[in-house]
Amino acid sequence: MNTPLALIGGTGINQWPGLEVVRQHRIETPWGPPSAPLIEGRLCGQPVVFLPRHGQGHKIPPHAINYRANIAALASMGITRVVAIAAVGGIADWFPPGGLALPDDLIDYTSGRDHSYSDGSPGAPLDHVEMTPAYDPELRADLRLAAAASGVELCGEGVLGVTNGPRLETAAEIRRLQREGCDMVGMTGMPEAALAREKQIAYACLAVSVNWGAGLKGGGGIHAEIDASIQRGMAQVQALINALVLGAHAST
Repeated sequence: MNTPLALIGGTGINQWPGLEVVRQHRIETPWGPPSAPLIEGRLCGQPVVFLPRHGQGHKIPPHAINYRANIAALASMGITRVVAIAAVGGIADWFPPGGLALPDDLIDYTSGRDHSYSDGSPGAPLDHVEMTPAYDPELRADLRLAAAASGVELCGEGVLGVTNGPRLETAAEIRRLQREGCDMVGMTGMPEAALAREKQIAYACLAVSVNWGAGLKGGGGIHAEIDASIQRGMAQVQALINALVLGAHAST
């Protein structure tokens, strides 16, 4: 059987619509358990593994996620390709709420997270992994093809700035991110991407803009905007991922 594609669901996707569950895997790693049991199933008739990043019921805040356990658990199942779904704030004018984008680079503003398997513990490797490019080019190309096949328009590609959360950014912080070249801002993209690289897993992010960054467009009512944008954006995410799964099957 082909190695399943793994999907990491973020805000707005705690369960994957249309996923036929085959079994759940409760995995213990040297870094503890992942956010939730890994769900093995079939999507559009093809094998996939799904992991809700924030846990069942969306209860784990971004800074408290056990990223090392999540990626290690996926690696233990032989996963070699991961598409991570991320709800983000749009900074660039081309990335409005409800739109989808493919980050092509990132800037890590997080702190205090266990961000590497090279942690100095006995027996741990010392790996200076390259993060250029930050995301797997082949998987990103497959996502672009899936977007075209599903009729889903991608707003663009750009730099993802990753902050600690769980609070939203201040207007001054958004202006700083904008000056430093960020096109969008999220809270979970790192260390997830770097850990996947350490485990030699092809990793790409599909970002959904759920609001404008603070201070960019008007003010007030941001949570209502987020809820409405999640509904619009996640419907497009599902269509694109369905096409990705079917396309991967057709190419094998």
